[in-house]
Amino acid sequence: MLNQSAVMIFTGICGALVVMAMAYYVYCSPGSSAMALLAHLKSLFILQLLMGFVFVVSGLIINFIQLCTCILWPINKQLYRTINCRLAYSLWSQLVMLLEWWSGTECTVYTDQATVDKFGKEHVITILNHNYEIDFLCGWTMCERYGVLGSSKVLAKHELLKVPLIGWTWYFLEIVFCKRKWEEDRNTVFKGLSRLKDYPEYMWFLLYCEGTRFTETKHQISMQVAESKGLPKLKYHLLPRTKGFTTTLQCLKGTVTAVYDVTLNFKDNQTPTLLGIVNGKKYKADLSVSTKRTFLVQMRVPPGEDEQECAIWLHKLYQEKDALQEFYKKEGKFPGPTIIPPRRPWTLLNFLFWATLLLSPLINFACGVVVSGSPLLIIGFIIFLIIASIAIRRLIGVTEVKKTGSSYGNPEAKKQN
Repeated sequence: MLNQSAVMIFTGICGALVVMAMAYYVYCSPGSSAMALLAHLKSLFILQLLMGFVFVVSGLIINFIQLCTCILWPINKQLYRTINCRLAYSLWSQLVMLLEWWSGTECTVYTDQATVDKFGKEHVITILNHNYEIDFLCGWTMCERYGVLGSSKVLAKHELLKVPLIGWTWYFLEIVFCKRKWEEDRNTVFKGLSRLKDYPEYMWFLLYCEGTRFTETKHQISMQVAESKGLPKLKYHLLPRTKGFTTTLQCLKGTVTAVYDVTLNFKDNQTPTLLGIVNGKKYKADLSVSTKRTFLVQMRVPPGEDEQECAIWLHKLYQEKDALQEFYKKEGKFPGPTIIPPRRPWTLLNFLFWATLLLSPLINFACGVVVSGSPLLIIGFIIFLIIASIAIRRLIGVTEVKKTGSSYGNPEAKKQN
């Protein structure tokens, strides 16, 4: 007969599935008493640990399947890419699920319907500001809602290649990793980006041209650089690094048909964190989206041949983004019409699939450990939980602003590198 501890473990595990099933009901009934219950359940460490377990184990399984698909590359490159887009979606959509269903974060897009009608139907470069820990999640949720999450691309720091799940999945997706030293990166970046010209899935190439997340210290250094170069100072952004944008535009010439300028902010001066999302905290994200299609077509955004003109254009774009943020600070919203893209059920269904598949053996194992009464097994299982919780916390730490850094504009840091 199971003792009280076993019952508690079993109840906690089953609760992970129950909570997700309740999420939709509570979202549709924000005034219901179930809201308080759901908020309490979201704060339970056991549920957060179980969700982390599902993400990590499913990620390792996905990485293994991706490794197996490598045999397809010399045979059918496009089939390899199609399969890996679906596998990547199965992993990244779990994080989007946290944003959309677990925390219930709302995303409002400030743009016109004509712009939205093109979403997910063309190859584009998307330029985003880099101010928040979850800005990548907000970018991903837009990709998910318009069907391009699995095929979304970035220029990633080389250090991320060593991060399990994140870096490994990106490697199989042909993400371009760079060391931020152009002499070393030149050939790798040109080769990696040029290879994407025949990509079979519509892709959004997400560029954070500032290169690192905004902090006051980095902003002061960046504005010193602006002053030394005679560039207008920015209040809410760092100076953009123009090399990545110029190179991406040059390599994807003829493939990319538009540049999307996306500026993100949050209602009520919220400062969102990934840990807050895990704890079920709800945020309200606003994204201003404008399309620079005419500039691209008319070559007012050069296709890379004239790097100086391209850099000037990008600096002007960030001055516009700065003005947008100033407007938002004063008015509490961006200018223009609003559209709230509907959430799709696939992220939730995908997570429930993995949770059902992976939690059943965990239930049996946990109950077996408790029933055995073996101190050695019980201690070993506790150590496993501690290690798992530390590993998940470290994965979350990758996104934290205070732990992300860059030597941009800092000579001393560059010397140390």
